[in-house]
Amino acid sequence: MTVQPISHSSTLGYFKWAFVVTVVGLGLGLWLGFSSAHTIGGAMKVFFIVCVLAVLEISLSFDNAIVNANKLKEMTPKWQQRFLTWGILIAVFGMRVLFPVLIVVIAAKIGPWQAIVLAASQPEQYAAIMHDAHLPIAAFGGTFLMMVALNFFFDHEKDIHWVRSLEDWASRYSSIRGIEIAVVLVIMLVFSRLVAPADASVFVSAAIWGLLTFLLVEVLGGILDKNEEAMAGAARGGLGAFLYLEVLDASFSFDGVIGAFALTQNLFIIAIGLGIGAMYVRSMTIMLVEKGTLAQYRYLEHGAFYAILILSVIMYVQTIFHVPEVITGLGGAALIGIALWSSIRWNRANPGDTEG
Repeated sequence: MTVQPISHSSTLGYFKWAFVVTVVGLGLGLWLGFSSAHTIGGAMKVFFIVCVLAVLEISLSFDNAIVNANKLKEMTPKWQQRFLTWGILIAVFGMRVLFPVLIVVIAAKIGPWQAIVLAASQPEQYAAIMHDAHLPIAAFGGTFLMMVALNFFFDHEKDIHWVRSLEDWASRYSSIRGIEIAVVLVIMLVFSRLVAPADASVFVSAAIWGLLTFLLVEVLGGILDKNEEAMAGAARGGLGAFLYLEVLDASFSFDGVIGAFALTQNLFIIAIGLGIGAMYVRSMTIMLVEKGTLAQYRYLEHGAFYAILILSVIMYVQTIFHVPEVITGLGGAALIGIALWSSIRWNRANPGDTEG
């Protein structure tokens, strides 16, 4: 089904609301910094941190935008619009604000309001609780993202390969039922032996939940989309796809939210910075869908899924030792850049071929 979303007159038009949120967010950052430190220097420090967090979120989530665009192009216009409105509200306020609060609520066994008060009055203790919860979050998110990536490569219908030897192998063995699950379980067991013995059971439990969440979302999505198709004659890509994208966005957000505490322990500064970045990811998603960028650059999607696979492994590695966020962000961006460059080279070598 061909979807015709609202079009924009120029590339900058796609980022209109991202620019608005940026201005408002930076203004709030300046106000928050000045109100807490009562100096221009304090205001500029928070301003800088907000900028860095926004860039961090964009770099970590660019591959998320590509995957979102790939899924959105299959969705009905109604559900496209719902994801780009309700979905972004859930992404910004749910994952960037409520998720860190929820972690503290569960870990510290306190109420939501107490967690918010703790974030405002005792940011050091709040950050310590978030840090202690990092291992199960990394295991859960890493497993989910690993399944997302492997599900793309172990596909017998996939006929465009970027890293040909590796992707040919994956495509050849994709007919083996559950092979991607087996690969994830093997990697999971290897890392369970590498983490501290006291953390092994927590790691395995969280990873299993990540695997089950992926499978449940896939099953539930298929059931919901099939029911919607039967009732309304709609194309595949309704509520099920919406739920899939929301869980996917949550998994991408884990790394950014936890990593943000390396820059600041203030929940509100984190919410502003990551919220700005999330708006740019939304704008990039819309642009990719409407301009057909994924179709124009045949390996761009491959680069995104390789970046997701690398991110999932990094999240596993982070259960053993710290990996700087700059490596995570720049690594994904570099892979996508190389994929874009490879796509341009292919287009130049095959000017008349528009397949893929």
